[in-house]
Amino acid sequence: MLVSLIADFRIIFERDPAARNWLEVLFCYPGLQALVFHRVAHWLRNLGIPFIPRLISHLARFLTGIEIHPGAKIGRGVFIDHGMGVVIGETAIVGDYALIYQGVTLGGTGKESGKRHPTLGENVVVGAGAKVLGNIQIGNNVRIGAGSVVLRDVPSDCTVVGVPGRIIYRSGVRVDPLEHGNLPDSEAIVIRALVDRIEALEQQIEELQKSHSRTEASVESASIQSARSENSRPVGQCCSLNKKSIGEFLDGTVEF
Repeated sequence: MLVSLIADFRIIFERDPAARNWLEVLFCYPGLQALVFHRVAHWLRNLGIPFIPRLISHLARFLTGIEIHPGAKIGRGVFIDHGMGVVIGETAIVGDYALIYQGVTLGGTGKESGKRHPTLGENVVVGAGAKVLGNIQIGNNVRIGAGSVVLRDVPSDCTVVGVPGRIIYRSGVRVDPLEHGNLPDSEAIVIRALVDRIEALEQQIEELQKSHSRTEASVESASIQSARSENSRPVGQCCSLNKKSIGEFLDGTVEF
């Protein structure tokens, strides 16, 4: 437990540029304080002591705004930045050197018993307000964008964004965990694709309407000339000409 607490303390200086001295970190970082309370509560729970671990968890929630169930397994070097509103469920497992921002929920879906909370691998970054729900596996070096809702397993070295969370980037290169805001916007990409498609269809419709107008004018002119040629062409032939022109137009074979 002591080794884990030392790693939790050191990682803050590596990942938070606002951390200036050890006194400030000890007394003004609720994420670290919540982890201290949790590791004590988790140790007591493993000893089989009833009630006291939950009471410690409840006091930690009151003091820090971070709720970690005593049954949750937290690896070493975990950094909970700011932390207000973070909830970590009873059967959740958080790997080493994970980075968790405020408003994150590692919760259950309410439909399972036993292991019902997520498992996070090493070096996972969970952005502000993200929800990771259910007994799912999150691989190593995964980045979960702010506000995302993750309901399915995520392989290692991926980025997940959106509601529900979608894997939009896969890479074997480790990235800076502090760059959790530098994420592709999958919804904007899809909307842009739809807008481009609509514009292309509107352009096609406009071209078709212009082509149709020219075709009708051409057919009408041909009909008038035929009527003036002393009935040299039968009416059925005129109708056949109109149908042929329309058919060619609809088939896309008419040339102008």
